[in-house]
Amino acid sequence: MAIIAPTRKDVQHHGQIKKYSASLRLWHWVNTIVISGSLITVLINSTITDKRAVSALVKNELKNAGAVITDDQASSAAHALGDSVWSVHTYFGYALAALLLFRLILEFFQLADQKFIRKLKSAYQQFKTTKKEREVARHELTVKGIYAIFYLLLIIMAVTGLFLAFEDLLAPFKSIRHSVKSVHGFCMYLILAFIFVHVIGVFLAERKTDKGIVSDMINGGGGHS
Repeated sequence: MAIIAPTRKDVQHHGQIKKYSASLRLWHWVNTIVISGSLITVLINSTITDKRAVSALVKNELKNAGAVITDDQASSAAHALGDSVWSVHTYFGYALAALLLFRLILEFFQLADQKFIRKLKSAYQQFKTTKKEREVARHELTVKGIYAIFYLLLIIMAVTGLFLAFEDLLAPFKSIRHSVKSVHGFCMYLILAFIFVHVIGVFLAERKTDKGIVSDMINGGGGHS
């Protein structure tokens, strides 16, 4: 069992498969779409709409068409294009913040045995007290710990992103803008790392002992293993 691979087994209820509420499944897949969209906008702005490359392209194309513009004018056009992409990124950020709020509220209304905090505590207790299937308990605790870090990263991303989106209203804190932006960007790389680890883990789980884990996140899981 790979340490990064999630498991279908419910450590709280021996012999049963984990259940996922419809609300949690909706959050999971919409969150996947929003994070993917946000990361794609970053990729576009760092490659396709790179300011220097676009400036040179605009200037050359207009020159070939018989128009002459200055470097500053070409740079302004490139900057406007980049701003358009960042605007889309900002909307994805608003959606991410809303989804995070939804997830936090959902935690209070989930069935007791489906709450993340309870599952994390249960995994820890199982690891501390159980002697049978200790490896399973350790694995579950590790996976839940990784998810906890992911949630923390989402909170940091949302808070720093909102700070950058409303920086004009937060003028008194302008001195920390660069630091906030650096933290925001660094967290993005950590989330990318989590996504990579998560996808590989799910792939390994599907290939080995936990086939059907993706189906569970679509259909809700449950039943006996």
